[in-house]
Amino acid sequence: MEKHTTDFITRREALKRGVVGAAGLALTGPFTRPVRSAPLNPKAKSVIQIWMWGGPSHLDTFDPKPEAGDDYCGPFKKPIPTNVDGIQIGELLPLLAQQADKYSIIRSMTHGNNSHETASYIVQTGREPGRLVYPSVGAVVSLFKGYDHGYKGLIPPYIVLTQPQGRFSEAGFLGPRYKPFATGGDPNRTPFAVEGIVAKGISDQRQRSRRQLLHNLDSLGKAMPDNPQFEKFDQCEENAYGMMFGDARKLFDLSEEKDEIRDRYGRNTFGQSCLTARRLVENGVPYVTINYKGWDTHKQHFEAMRRMLPEMDAGMATLLQDLADRSLLDSTIVWWSGEFGRGPKIQWGSPWNGGRSHYGKCFSAVVAGGGFKGGRVVGASDEKGEEVADRPVYPADLNGSMYTLLGIDPNGPMPNPRGLDVKVMPASDKGAGRLTEIM
Repeated sequence: MEKHTTDFITRREALKRGVVGAAGLALTGPFTRPVRSAPLNPKAKSVIQIWMWGGPSHLDTFDPKPEAGDDYCGPFKKPIPTNVDGIQIGELLPLLAQQADKYSIIRSMTHGNNSHETASYIVQTGREPGRLVYPSVGAVVSLFKGYDHGYKGLIPPYIVLTQPQGRFSEAGFLGPRYKPFATGGDPNRTPFAVEGIVAKGISDQRQRSRRQLLHNLDSLGKAMPDNPQFEKFDQCEENAYGMMFGDARKLFDLSEEKDEIRDRYGRNTFGQSCLTARRLVENGVPYVTINYKGWDTHKQHFEAMRRMLPEMDAGMATLLQDLADRSLLDSTIVWWSGEFGRGPKIQWGSPWNGGRSHYGKCFSAVVAGGGFKGGRVVGASDEKGEEVADRPVYPADLNGSMYTLLGIDPNGPMPNPRGLDVKVMPASDKGAGRLTEIM
């Protein structure tokens, strides 16, 4: 009899696999041990992480070196002043130059690793690789600010626009409940085909017809209406269709925004991702990552920068201004970073033809909002951007600072399903201090 019950559930699950989607996350139960935030006073409620996938050049963005010569700055020899006296940034970022009072630049990030996978792990977890796979910042925020702490959002608390990196397991030892929900699709297209919410090429009427067919075929469910396992799947189905046709869908419907604001963000995937991120945090989503591809510029770097930096400038600058205009910036951390920077010395020869290599020894990050002060510069690189010259900042410093502003005690325990005795972000020789000068 026990075997038959198992068979019933398996068949039922197979029938419903097409509609579970993101709502299936609701089937995963919380930890048996309660998760409690430390009694800190949080300034931030949400994080928008702009992940510069591949590693952006610090010299061409937020740490220009016009005096270093052609072999370092290439054609970008004219950094521009910002609206903060004494701070200059790259010449292709004029809109961000007018927002410098809203963000702080960290010019002395370092970890020394030049591998995409390892560097991504170090920056997003604040940990060196070892026996355990630690969770990323997004998963930790989902743990402490998600469903176990009263989050009642229509969509999961950790969202990725639009594709996961695949560099490492973002959830680490916290398990699949804390993996991000990757939207798929392209927010610059109409409709924005969000995975599990909008099916590409399938009309709403066809979706409803499929649901009706599903119910017509579901003789097992009708025969066992009070089975508690089936009730879970019924709730899961209800959640899934609520996402497809309810308010959750509206969160991703950018047609509700004025054309003027969409144009300011930029009619491209990154710009519309920034707009989507604003809509999500405006509706209470704790953590949104924008995975911004294209920055692994080993070849023809400057051609790529002339195309991509204006796109980044418009999207990010408009995001900062839009958050401020809506009184959201004070409660939203915006974190711009890649896994490392790019080699300060340009590789002019073949096959690179003016490329920049991986560079983890010294790079830049930018933070804004959520308790971080604006109009500041932390640390410095040397005259060629090759070494940290002042105030080295390790990923653990930055991650721990964000946790503190979110009201998560970096030195507190990190509950987990494996019963491991670990802390959120303990101090160490590398990353012993918080960024108190901008908090």
